[in-house]
Amino acid sequence: MTFPSLFLAFFLLTSSFSPLAAGSSAAYPIIPGTVDTSVSAAPSDDLIPVRREVYDDGKLFDITHRYTSDMPVWESDDGLGQFLWLPKSMKNGSLANNSEMKLPTHTGTHVDAPGHVFDHYFDAGFDVDTLDLEVLNGPALLVDVPRDTNLTAEAMKSLNIPQGVRRVLFRTLNTDRKLMFKKQFDTSYVGFTKDGAQWLVDNTDIKFVGKLLGLNNTSIGP
Repeated sequence: MTFPSLFLAFFLLTSSFSPLAAGSSAAYPIIPGTVDTSVSAAPSDDLIPVRREVYDDGKLFDITHRYTSDMPVWESDDGLGQFLWLPKSMKNGSLANNSEMKLPTHTGTHVDAPGHVFDHYFDAGFDVDTLDLEVLNGPALLVDVPRDTNLTAEAMKSLNIPQGVRRVLFRTLNTDRKLMFKKQFDTSYVGFTKDGAQWLVDNTDIKFVGKLLGLNNTSIGP
């Protein structure tokens, strides 16, 4: 039978670790009546998380911002603050690490649900899982917007966006100012004006219903 052999191998492997002499800490107190499961890492266990932005030789790009407590949130001077908790930790005796997360739905890189600004859509249940994933994934055109303007009709016309383009990402002054890396929400960010959005609808294949555009800030409008 293979099960006893696997169990024995698992037992020998796990029993080779030695507990820390002082495994508990203020951050990870030992639960009364449980065993300290913390282990000392050998010098060779230099584990460094790998976080990539480019995959498959440039076929896939991850453009999302990593959540941090200091990232900006809408109309706040204090940033996001604590958003992640660890109520169950292996260091304090739990069988596994289990996290809890609480944050506004419009934090960081996000897409708005149809019900965000249309109340009848909200009442009908049009949330983000009603969006078309085929629209949200695929080739996109990255364009640099003039740095001295909002996304107006004049600015959109100057970009010469080709017909047939379905997805556009606009790189603006927001990137140069690193607004997504500042704790305090900045109301002077670059965004779309009404005539700029209307120009796109009237003159390109980008439609706000069924098509996609992206902006490098917490909101799309000024």
